[in-house]
Formats: sequence, C-alpha cells, structure tokens
Amino acid sequence: MAQRTVGAAPGEAVGREEVSSQQWRWSVLAGMASYLDAGSIVALGAGLALFQTYLGLSSTVVGALAAIGPNAVGCAIGAFIGGRLGDRLGRKRIYKYDLLVYAAGVLCVALSFDSLMLFLGVFVIGVAVGADVPTSLALVGEFSPPKSRGRLLGFTQVAWSLGPVVVLVLALVLAPLGLLGIRIVFLHLLVVALITWALRQGLTESPRWQAASAAAAAAGTAAGTVARYGVRDLFSGAHLRALAWTGTIYVFWGLAAGTAGIFTPYFVKTLGAGGQAAGVALSCAGFVISIVVTVLVFMRHADGEHGTRRLLWGVGSVLQIAAYALFLVLPFTIPVIIVNIVLFSAGGALAGEAFYKVFSQELFPTMLRGTAQGFTFGVARMFLGVWSFFVPTLAQVGLGVVGGLLSLFLLISGVVGFFFMPNTSGKPLELIEAERATA
Repeated sequence: MAQRTVGAAPGEAVGREEVSSQQWRWSVLAGMASYLDAGSIVALGAGLALFQTYLGLSSTVVGALAAIGPNAVGCAIGAFIGGRLGDRLGRKRIYKYDLLVYAAGVLCVALSFDSLMLFLGVFVIGVAVGADVPTSLALVGEFSPPKSRGRLLGFTQVAWSLGPVVVLVLALVLAPLGLLGIRIVFLHLLVVALITWALRQGLTESPRWQAASAAAAAAGTAAGTVARYGVRDLFSGAHLRALAWTGTIYVFWGLAAGTAGIFTPYFVKTLGAGGQAAGVALSCAGFVISIVVTVLVFMRHADGEHGTRRLLWGVGSVLQIAAYALFLVLPFTIPVIIVNIVLFSAGGALAGEAFYKVFSQELFPTMLRGTAQGFTFGVARMFLGVWSFFVPTLAQVGLGVVGGLLSLFLLISGVVGFFFMPNTSGKPLELIEAERATA
C-alpha cells in the first residue's frame, strides 16, 4: 500500500537502511527545538542566582520562576496545545511559526529589568518550546528509515545537550560580567532561534501525516461523517498502555534530569561548594559527557535488537540511581559532585529522554503521535514544575533529602522501562501500528 512508503525522503523506500543528506538536514532543523529547549532551561539555571540577587527574589519566588518556564508549566501548556494541533493541522503549521514566539520570550528575558518581565518572558519561552518539541520529533520519526530511527532521534538528543554546552561555555566566559553576561547568553538564543526559523521555511510537510490525514478524510467521507482521531482514543487499549508506559518513564526520569539541568549551578553556589563559575563549569561537563555517550553508544546501538535496547536501559538506570544515592552518604563537595555528574550524564544518555523520544514515535499512530507525545511531555513538565517549586527549600533542609527522592524517582523509571519495554526495534511504523491494533 502507498502508506507503507510514506515517511521517507521523497523517492526513498521506508525500509532503506541509509540516511540521506536531506534526512540529516531535516533532523538538524527539527533537532534545534531540543537545542533551544535545553539551552533556555540551562541559561535560566545559570542566571537564577544572579537574577535572585538583582531583583531581591526569595527562595519561594525562585522556585516559582523555575516552575513556570521551559523546564515545567509553561512548556507543559505548549506541549498539550502544540502536540494536538500538530496532529490536527499538520507538523508544518506548528514549526513554521512557534520559534517567532520563542524569540519574543527570549528577548523579554534578556531585557528584563523587573520580575514581571522576567516571569512573562520565561513563561512565553516555555509555551513556545513545548509546542515545538513534540511536533518536531514526530516529523523526525515519520521520515526516518525503520533501522535508523533511533540514530536520527538520538541526534536530536545530541542537540539537546549541545544547547546547554554552548550556553554554559558562554556563561562561563562571560561570568565576570555578572548579570550582563547572562543577558548576552539569552540574546545568543534569540539569534539561533531566528536563524533556525528562517531555515525551516524550506521544510515540507510530513509525507506520513499527509497520507494518514487523507486516509482519515476518505474514511469519513465514505461513512458520511468527519473522521477524527480524538484525545479520548488515547485512553483505551494499546494506546492507553503505551501512554502509561512512556509517561511513567519520562515523568520520573524528568524530575531528576530537570533538577540537574536547572539547579546544579544554583546548588553549587548557594550551598557553598563553589562559585558561579564552578557551578557553570561542572554543569557544562555533564552535558559534554552526555553528548559523547549518546554519539558513541546510543546512536550506534539504539536500533539494535530488543535485548540490546533493554541492556542499554538497564545499565543507564543503575548509573543514574547511583549518582543521586551518593548524596545520601557523602557530603556535597566538588569531588562528590563530579562523580554525580559523570554517573548521571552517562546513564541519562542510555536510559532517559532519547529512548522516550524513540518509543513515543513508534508506539502511536500518525494521527495521534503528536497528541500522545505532547500529553506525556506536558504531564512530565507539569510534575517537574511542582517539584521545582519546592527544590530550593528542600535543598536548604539538606541535599540528602533531594538526592534520596531523586534516587527513588530514577528507580521507578528504570524498573518500569526495563521490565515493560515493548519490542518495536527496526520495524516500519505502519507494521508496529498494525501489530498493536491486532494484539
């Protein structure tokens, strides 16, 4: 059937192993959503203590700021809306405009001189990246060859880590400038967003989405109705099981990853382990480790057999749990922080967001793919928003409390991911959908 060949680049069969230069280009442009998402999270994290001092914010207000932005509630709202609209209206209509909204939010933060501007800008950034990420990832999943899907989606995770590296290096170099340096960092994100938006204008609509949308319209016409894939369709049968599984692994992993991403420099400075430069440098090192492990291990083996995927997940989970269990028995010092960052960064590259991205494309039909991922992505960021509100206060009580809770969260994600992982590796999306429909 024609639907078996959509999703690859024009003129290519879905089953082809090679990845064309066009597919890599599309992956880069789609992956920039991850770059801008993570970059904005870490830029805010790097400047959190400086904004707190400049504006005289309390720990409660700092927690609220972290809770409404790209790391949490704002992103959740954008994901709920953007994921659904991407399925209803097409991928292109979302990614064609949302980066302009992102740019406006970044500019507001960069020029903020009071708490209102800062909160507004952070919230707008969150909404924009929340809408972009599920739509862009659906696009990558839909044009990827079956046995290269993990590799291309893994590349978007490289972009997710590269954004923080660039941001943190800039923040480190500009640290002597204080808050002005952080403002310049946000202006860098503005420039990248506008360049990416301009380059994305040449992207085409997802062929898979076009075919699925046409098939749904034809089925509705034949039945004398309007064929729709509603949100309620996610909450029954195989779709519900997939939603519960991807949501569980991502919610609990995201609590730890979000804490590491936005609060590491803040912890280092406010808890007396080191200064602003030390916190930024340590956080940057973690993202570099994540890039290396993703490229050398995940992207090479994520499309392997089912057993290989489970092995990667199991090893990564153990490393991450150990990373935060350290704070239960050891003091918060630079050597301990370094071990924590090495273990968590390496483990997160193997058992974290990269696999969540892969399975979120594989386990849902085309007309529900963005909706499903927008839902789980949004729920995860919503939970992270609530958690982030309390983190600064919990850290003052003792980082052992934070470390113990994060170890528990990572244990839940690791166990659920390992024992209930579906076997979808190397299969065309249409075959996976057919198998799940008849199971």
